Amino acid sequence: MNSSHSDLQIAGDILEVQHLLQPARPHPVTVAEFAGLARSIAADRSQWAHLVQYDATSRWYHRLRTGPGYEVWLLSWVPGQGSGAHDHGASSGVLTVLDGELTERTERGAGTLTSGSQRVFAPGYVHEVVNDSLEPAVSLHVYYPGLTDMPMHPSQSAPAAQDVVPA
Repeated sequence: MNSSHSDLQIAGDILEVQHLLQPARPHPVTVAEFAGLARSIAADRSQWAHLVQYDATSRWYHRLRTGPGYEVWLLSWVPGQGSGAHDHGASSGVLTVLDGELTERTERGAGTLTSGSQRVFAPGYVHEVVNDSLEPAVSLHVYYPGLTDMPMHPSQSAPAAQDVVPA
């Protein structure tokens, strides 16, 4: 049998076969869809760039969007600002760097997240996010379910922050 030949052929317009089409969901429900939501917001600067503010005394944050059971937050980071080591309680999340670069520290070590980088994390994931660069940075955070708890953890690289804000 010749493997390059098949008796299967599609006749007509496959898009007319309604039971094969999945309707578009109005809101994300899977990890891939939440990551896709973050990428689509990141790609459209008109949704977020005009809102960004920088605060030299504390990280600036703004809830950009909510949906059934999820929240989208926009954060800015001037050089030296960090989150302190923390987890996100029962929430999973997607962190996307929109501008600049951020350092993420975990028990496994540190890594740089540059513009366009994404980190998907499960509930209980402990990390610290810091702007170690000389330029401001902007990040987008999607939480599902919405962020209600952000327990702080001891940090060996910087003192734990006292404020409870998205990170």
